[in-house]
Amino acid sequence: MTDKPWGGVFREATDRRVELFTESISFDRRLAEQDIAGSKAHARMLAEVGLITAEECLRITQGLDEIGREIAEGRFPFRVELEDIHMHVERALIDRIGDAGRKLHTARSRNDQVATDFRLWVRDAIDSLLASLRRLQAAFVERCERDWDCILPGYTHLQRAQPVLAAHYWLAYCEKFERDRERLLDCRKRVNLCPLGSAALAGTSLPVDRDSTARALGFAAPTANSLDSVSDRDFAAEFLFCLSLIAVHLSHWAEEWILWSTCEFNFLRLPQGFCTGSSIMPQKINPDVLELIRGKTARVIGSLQQMLVLLKGLPLAYNRDLQEDKAPVFDACDTVRSCLELAAPLVAQTEINRPAVNERLDRGYLDATTLMEYLILRGVPQRSAHEAVGRLVQAAMERGCRLADLPLVVFQEVIPSLDESVREVLGPDKAVRRMQSYGSTAPEQVRRQVDAWKERLESDRT
Repeated sequence: MTDKPWGGVFREATDRRVELFTESISFDRRLAEQDIAGSKAHARMLAEVGLITAEECLRITQGLDEIGREIAEGRFPFRVELEDIHMHVERALIDRIGDAGRKLHTARSRNDQVATDFRLWVRDAIDSLLASLRRLQAAFVERCERDWDCILPGYTHLQRAQPVLAAHYWLAYCEKFERDRERLLDCRKRVNLCPLGSAALAGTSLPVDRDSTARALGFAAPTANSLDSVSDRDFAAEFLFCLSLIAVHLSHWAEEWILWSTCEFNFLRLPQGFCTGSSIMPQKINPDVLELIRGKTARVIGSLQQMLVLLKGLPLAYNRDLQEDKAPVFDACDTVRSCLELAAPLVAQTEINRPAVNERLDRGYLDATTLMEYLILRGVPQRSAHEAVGRLVQAAMERGCRLADLPLVVFQEVIPSLDESVREVLGPDKAVRRMQSYGSTAPEQVRRQVDAWKERLESDRT
């Protein structure tokens, strides 16, 4: 039982099947960098309070640095019987420096150790995702200038509704991803607390300095309750929720662009480097990247559900069930990160098929609401104006023409006081220019938003 840190009380060897069933090194080796950082901070704290000597601390930290390099370079041997990354690092350290290595685990448990490592990993992942989201936002903002003079049909119920600037569309996604960034930043506050020093569940009778280790690892403060410290995985569930909503927003965007790239819409030309073909139909250019982004959302949401079900029945404090907390977080984070890495260049390289958009922009009576509001400004009650414009749309549909093409006499049959000035509000381009409310698709409003986004993105870089 010499390979087991808990083997003193045991007189029987662990069944090999149990070792294979209970190991976590196959996935928690990803915590190696965080485990070594946490162990170095713990060793320095032990030296500060006199539980180990300065010389022992130096030997420990040097040994940990050497182990970290071997792991990073792929030269470190992993063995199932050592169970997890924590025992691998500790055993390697003892093999290198002897009794000084045996002192490293003073005043800590694997329970507070793994909770600390996991928080460090999630914190690093959040910082990386924040940067990836910012790159995607920048790609949308850069499109705004390129597509500034382009008007697109806006939809509700997937039916043509009102005209909007293309830039207004792109900024809508910037807003979604900004909320994702804000959620991650808020989640980071709750991640950024240090459980180290809580030991197994009750704390320790040894004179540790938890504030010292928290500061050394960049945490805002130590966690306040040792029972909660080792059992809490709220931060992981919250992180998975943030990832799930990012994936949902990516799926919204992917679904829209999949539709827009069909022959039926023909609004977009996707870069062929982000598409694939068919093994039987030689003409096909399929939006597989977008479809997979949409599809992988289910996988990320499934990880959130997995975590919530894992946690729902656990009593205080630590339970081995929590070994299963890391795989869904790793997988969901990897999935979202890979989607974001492809989304930014795909946004940058896709082109609007302007001739196709412009040729059909007058379809769907996108200027009907603007006409109704024009009537309201002339003193017609809203409900009466709504009914009147509905009648005018019906008249245009019967003639197979636009509202702008209706003879003045038809307008006057519905609203006798109308004159030729009514044509000043008809047509998608005029409808867009008539807008004036804050946050609308009015060109001056969108210009302010584009400029504000540019300033925000630039300040983030500096």
